[in-house]
Amino acid sequence: MTHATCPGRRVHDAATFFVHFVHGSLMLTAFAFVAFVGAGYLLKSPVSYADLGVGASAAVAASDTAQAPVVHVSAEMPRPKAVVSAVGLSTEMRGVRDFVAQRYNISTRTLEPLLTAAELSGRKLGIDPLLIVAVMAIESSFNPFAESNMGAQGLMQVIPRFHLDKIGRNAGEDALFDPALNIRVGTMVLVEGMQRFGSLQNALQYYGGALSDPNASYANKVLAMKKRLVTAATRAKTETGA
Repeated sequence: MTHATCPGRRVHDAATFFVHFVHGSLMLTAFAFVAFVGAGYLLKSPVSYADLGVGASAAVAASDTAQAPVVHVSAEMPRPKAVVSAVGLSTEMRGVRDFVAQRYNISTRTLEPLLTAAELSGRKLGIDPLLIVAVMAIESSFNPFAESNMGAQGLMQVIPRFHLDKIGRNAGEDALFDPALNIRVGTMVLVEGMQRFGSLQNALQYYGGALSDPNASYANKVLAMKKRLVTAATRAKTETGA
């Protein structure tokens, strides 16, 4: 009986081994096939540059060069906003700042944005910035919230109802207490005076509402202050060697 059953068991065991061997081979072949196809797919369809946040032109440039890590900025890529640095005061205006700070007991930090606005408005509109500063000194002693009995407001004491075209009709009633706007409008009034009356003295008399004054007292006062500012500016330039 023992001899009768051994050949059968051997045949059965051999058949079982063959089946497992074939099954395992098929599984390995299938895995190899999937890996091969997957690799081909990845080669044909890589991760898009758009997914990486790179513009289309940069993608083309990268694919055409051997140095793949290099990414070229293209016009289609959103560029970071440039950091706008403050222009700062000129050497001459820094001397003016120090002179005004001492004369009117005002901190230099408070003065700097006012003087910067004067420089910007003067350059833009063709008026000497030191003249603008001189008008501020005479009109308000650099008080941005000054207001006269006649309704003149701010640093350059502009009367709103006379200059709505320059202020903007939709501006609030307190708009001229904004130093930058006040300086810009005041400078425009000076330009208007120059255009209408042809001389700096007459323009200043117009600004001060004193055209009929034969002595031009207002203009002389402003120009005397400007002379002091020029002296301070010249001294600063000489000291720095600029």
